[in-house]
Amino acid sequence: MDVFYNRQGIGDVLVLPIKEGNRYELKEENHHDITKIMSTDGEVLGYNIFHASQYFHLDGKNGAIPLTEAFLAEIRTLFHKNGIDDPLEFDLRPKFVVGFVKSKQPHENADKLSVCQIDVGEETLQIVCGAPNIDEGQKVVVAKVGATMPSGMKIKASELRGVPSNGMVCSQKELGLPDAPKEKGIYVLEDTYQIGEEFTF
Repeated sequence: MDVFYNRQGIGDVLVLPIKEGNRYELKEENHHDITKIMSTDGEVLGYNIFHASQYFHLDGKNGAIPLTEAFLAEIRTLFHKNGIDDPLEFDLRPKFVVGFVKSKQPHENADKLSVCQIDVGEETLQIVCGAPNIDEGQKVVVAKVGATMPSGMKIKASELRGVPSNGMVCSQKELGLPDAPKEKGIYVLEDTYQIGEEFTF
């Protein structure tokens, strides 16, 4: 999970997004420098922490910041001091990992899509992929459900032409890597990468 900080863009505010909601049907609770954002039926959608640099070391931080156990502990302490006892239980496992393409089958309803079974270490994910160069036996970069791409797009579980897909196999361009090739295709990794390890970029 990532939190977000962009001092130049929105000011000294740390944003903790949890769920998406209808921005026209929101309510807020203010607890000193913390604003809890909820849907009108009370579901928590996220938090904004104002004057964030007074509470956390954010020098040089910009954009998405991985939420670590240590960082989460600091946030919980701040919440407790401000009378917020929300549990703040998040999945902090890496969202960009090395996957191994175990199998690739043609999509029954789309000629240019493949249905792949991809081992990401602790589980096997079914991912529908449209890249022309994906194949069995490759090591690839997988953005798991919950990942936020450099473009800002959040990866969700979905269905593509009626087939469930849980994640995305990434290209170098989608990862924002320098000198990414212009040709369409996923990023095929060298065999030295370990299945399930976090892919950092």
